[in-house]
Amino acid sequence: MTQELVLASTSPYRRELLSRLKVPFSVTSPDVDETPLPGEAPDATALRLAIAKAKAVAAAHPDALIIGSDQVAMLGDMQLGKPGNHENALKQLRMMRGKSVFFQTALCLHNSRSGHTQAKVIPFEVKFRDYDDALIERYLAKEQPYNCAGSAKSEGLGIALIERMTGDDPNALIGLPLIALITMLQNEGFEVV
Repeated sequence: MTQELVLASTSPYRRELLSRLKVPFSVTSPDVDETPLPGEAPDATALRLAIAKAKAVAAAHPDALIIGSDQVAMLGDMQLGKPGNHENALKQLRMMRGKSVFFQTALCLHNSRSGHTQAKVIPFEVKFRDYDDALIERYLAKEQPYNCAGSAKSEGLGIALIERMTGDDPNALIGLPLIALITMLQNEGFEVV
C-alpha cells in the first residue's frame, strides 16, 4: 500500500506545484521558527529548515512521506525575504536591477514510517534586467508579489524583469524542486507515473 503524501507547508505556490504531479496529498502547517542561526550560510539555513518542517509534522503522520521545503534568496551578502508590502517590494526590486540573485531551495522527503530522510539544496540564479522605476511600479500594481521572496514571480509577470535564469529545475525557483522530489519519491518506492 502506498504511503500518504504530506506537504509540510502553507505556501500556495508549493501546493500548486505539487498538484501538478496529479497524486493525492494533504497539507499540514509546520510550526517551525524560520530565523537563520548566527553565521549560518544561506544554503545551510534552507536545508535545516526544510528538514525541520518535514520532521515537525511527522508525529501527526506516522505512516507518511512528508515533504518539507525552504528557500533563501541572496543578493550579494543580503538575504531577501518576503517584502510584505509595496514599499519593501519597491526597495527590493530597485536593489536587484541589473544584478543576480541566488536562490537556495532546499527539499526534504522524510519517511515517517522508516525514519529515512533525504534532503538536498537546489541552487538557482536569476539575473535581473536593468529596468526603471516606472516598470517596477507597473509590475507591482499588476501582480502585488508581496508574499514572494525577492518580490518577483517568475511564473507570472515577474518574468518581464528577468534577463536570464540558470539552474537545473525551474520549479526550484518557485519553491518546490519537482525533479529532485520525483527522484526522492522513487527512492521510497512511490511512483508518480
